[in-house]
Amino acid sequence: MTAYDHDFDAASPAALHISKVAVGCASIEALRKRQQLRASGGEIPLVTRYMPKRATELLGGSIFWIVKHQLVARQLIRGFAAREEDNRTIVRLDPDLVPVRPFPKRAHQGWRYLSAADAPPDLGGGSDEADTLPPELMTRLIALALV
Repeated sequence: MTAYDHDFDAASPAALHISKVAVGCASIEALRKRQQLRASGGEIPLVTRYMPKRATELLGGSIFWIVKHQLVARQLIRGFAAREEDNRTIVRLDPDLVPVRPFPKRAHQGWRYLSAADAPPDLGGGSDEADTLPPELMTRLIALALV
């Protein structure tokens, strides 16, 4: 632990989010399997080179994963830590991968900030018939401009 370790403490509803490409993952299921292999202590560590400049605003927010040019899932950001051996940043993620309504998003390097107003809603909320569809089917329907 170093001086810039941060922990999650009661998220604000207007938390800031980030988006990141799930490199090499062709589906949410592939991302889920990859993360299960990396799980440690009830969290998923995501190692990155630098601490986000707006790290305190990200606490309680989520990382939104981009798969095939769409935001497809999110994970709660629990906190940040520094890796001892090389001082890289570890983003500590909740292990629950929550499917979201697929939303078009260009691929990019690193992460991009995403405001709460621009974040897609979770799937399965029950407020819409489309929420009951499997995420893969929903993604295909959106790609065909049917939803």
